[in-house]
Amino acid sequence: MSKLSENDIEKKLLHLPDWEYYDDAIHAEFEFENFKDCFSAMSRIAFECEALNHHPNWTNVYNVLTISLSTHDVDGVTEKDFKLAKAIEYIVEPEDE
Repeated sequence: MSKLSENDIEKKLLHLPDWEYYDDAIHAEFEFENFKDCFSAMSRIAFECEALNHHPNWTNVYNVLTISLSTHDVDGVTEKDFKLAKAIEYIVEPEDE
């Protein structure tokens, strides 16, 4: 998988408004109602990470989850990061049915 250009990353971020690009990674922060909801989302994200074989750098403080995605093999952002970011978005902010 090849590293995306900064221009390509910025275009892709137009579809992911919760995410920002800096320090060779894409970053987002999500706030939940409480710790239990945050941890529940983290657990669901973990299953998606395993399925994609791609794992985030993340931290959790009470009800806030901070995530950074980059592909370490290429020292930057790839399609793999955007695939995981979209999956995370679906988990933390599901579409209304």
